[in-house]
Amino acid sequence: MEKTIKLDEAIDFQVRWAWYKIIKMYNTEASNYGLSMAIGQVLLNIDKDGTPSTKLGPKMGMEPRSLTRMLKSLEGKGLIVKRADKLDKRMVRVFLTKEGEVKRKLSRDTVLHFNKFMRENISKTKMKNFFEVLSKMNELIDNNDIYKK
Repeated sequence: MEKTIKLDEAIDFQVRWAWYKIIKMYNTEASNYGLSMAIGQVLLNIDKDGTPSTKLGPKMGMEPRSLTRMLKSLEGKGLIVKRADKLDKRMVRVFLTKEGEVKRKLSRDTVLHFNKFMRENISKTKMKNFFEVLSKMNELIDNNDIYKK
């Protein structure tokens, strides 16, 4: 007999639901500055010395097509510039413009505020357990043993 599970008891549902709410919250806040969570995430992953465009996608878990569209949009908004690498002209590096740096700081402050708020409202023990559980889940998923018989 197959066991059924209630939605509110499903691990993946709880993770997905929390992430959905986080995205919605970040997008609401970011919209006050003409941004989105995705834009903020890209800006936060661009180093001061520039970041190779090929490194951004894997760093953020974005598909190359989505990243290409996002970079084109950010360039159009004047938040980034692309330049050939000084040593390897085949490589393109992405740099923040002055406006991009301003928007990056807003994104960073928003993320820091969220984390501070959560840490002030959830005990250290629960936060420690939360990170341990997520770490173990990632390890189990990475080992790819879940559906092996």
